[in-house]
Amino acid sequence: MSNTEKIWFITGTSKGLGLSLTKLALSQGDKVAATTRNIEALRQQVGDTDNLLPLQVDITSDEAVKAAVDQVIEKFGRIDVVVNNAGYSLVGSMEEMTDKEFRETMDVNLFATVNVIRNTIPHLRAQQHGHIINISSNAGYIGFSMASSYNAAKFAMIGLSEALAQEVKDFGIKVTVVGPGQFRTEFMNSINYVTNRIDIYGVTEAEKMWSSFSGKQPGDPEKLVAILVQIANMEQPPLQLLLGSDTYELVKAKRTQDEAEFERWKELTLSTDF
Repeated sequence: MSNTEKIWFITGTSKGLGLSLTKLALSQGDKVAATTRNIEALRQQVGDTDNLLPLQVDITSDEAVKAAVDQVIEKFGRIDVVVNNAGYSLVGSMEEMTDKEFRETMDVNLFATVNVIRNTIPHLRAQQHGHIINISSNAGYIGFSMASSYNAAKFAMIGLSEALAQEVKDFGIKVTVVGPGQFRTEFMNSINYVTNRIDIYGVTEAEKMWSSFSGKQPGDPEKLVAILVQIANMEQPPLQLLLGSDTYELVKAKRTQDEAEFERWKELTLSTDF
């Protein structure tokens, strides 16, 4: 599908990129099914319109997601674009993270996306079109100290998207994984920090540092969501899309570093064949 009315299914629309994308899609006459933690707050932000289906959903629950998708199909008849945007970062060393903290991060950042994909694909496949946009991060390409659970989820998002694209390409379904850098949203204010802190890792200092970055990020979120709308109208959208000058430079430098390391240890690498 190209520049026609679209039905969007967007997760994480309480604030930030999800809210901005919801507003933009509605402003151009599209319909949006929006998962949110606070339906009334969402309505206050975007107004009360028949083109909006606000859904209070526990996206970490496969059953809840299936019920929500069924509601969308019942109201709008189809889904054209799925945007897996919901997520948050947990800051702290791996030693400090409790099992519960680590797993909850993975549940929201990764398994919720799996739930949404699993439950929307049957409809996209039946209609022989659709576009799944998964929001990863530059943390999906580069490991950052104090962010191991977030890194794990966002790295997985890229691998998942690459595999998914191959599985669904014959059904007219497109897949794009987006790697944003630092954009001026409320993301910094939604960062979680480990409860159990070991002084040597400096989490308290890290919390002060990240909080000080809020409102100073280089990326314009309105430009980002405009690009998401743009790629949703492309016949051949990118599989991977980096967004933000900071991400571009970081990922390019990391790829160069990786290539140098592979070459350095090439002799060992090639020594394992019979």
